Amino acid sequence: MKVIFNKKFLDHNIASRYEGRYRIDYFSGKYDDVEVNGEKYVPLVHSKGYMKYIKSACMNREKVADVQLTPETYEAAKAAVGLSVLAAVDSDFAVVRPPGHHAGKEKTSGFCIYNNLAIAAQYMAGKGKRVLLIDIDGHHGDGTQSIFYDSNKVFFTSIHQMHCFPFTGSPLETGIDKGRGYTVNIPITAGSGDKDFLRALESIIRRVRDFRPQVVGVSAGFDGYYKDPLLELEYTLEAYYQCGYLLRRSFRNIFAVLEGGYHGDVPLCIENFVKGINDGTPSKKIFWNPDMSIG
Repeated sequence: MKVIFNKKFLDHNIASRYEGRYRIDYFSGKYDDVEVNGEKYVPLVHSKGYMKYIKSACMNREKVADVQLTPETYEAAKAAVGLSVLAAVDSDFAVVRPPGHHAGKEKTSGFCIYNNLAIAAQYMAGKGKRVLLIDIDGHHGDGTQSIFYDSNKVFFTSIHQMHCFPFTGSPLETGIDKGRGYTVNIPITAGSGDKDFLRALESIIRRVRDFRPQVVGVSAGFDGYYKDPLLELEYTLEAYYQCGYLLRRSFRNIFAVLEGGYHGDVPLCIENFVKGINDGTPSKKIFWNPDMSIG
């Protein structure tokens, strides 16, 4: 897994105290810009009427979903979708803004405009792939859940802090119609820390075995981190490394898209997650089974 980025994301919502450019400034100059216009993929999830509304709101500099929209936002949103689809195809980590997992088919919410991960997942499902989504953002991915709530092609799961925005994500929310049983929510309490987070992730991995996912997409939000001002989950960098490591040990084709995380250590969280992914598979030169080793 490699990190992909575009400097257009730095021009979006620059004055925000929370979802501001400070979150990903680190990547500018460190990573080459990957140019992808994702506008053609947006209709996989959102209607043309919704797209027209977003474009108009950006050009008219309206405030939507607690975000000051600008023409630069529109360019960033298109690039975010494009990089997310590219990440899904190439098994990479798309460092994007604006985030997406609160955006529904016809709804902006929680700093989110287009649902980047959902669009990438729908693209892969359209290629005949069974897609598993794991949302590790500390807030529930209500938009992503709503988009796939009646689908048996995309399995949505989420680990999030209970009793906080957007006040959804109960274990009782399991899907409807063909999608019944294809949504799994694991809310955890404030102060849970690394152990409860990783235990929840292991539970998800066990529960999706029968689905046999061919592609795994991660809504990689880092607001569960102990320095985040919005939540109190108290995760450390080690949790994100172990998360990546567990996922790679369990699944083959994994991609990730940045969601939340409102602190200066977002780049460290990303790098630890990616390192866990890249360290998760033993070298091909190793012929023994490391799971059977002792000590």
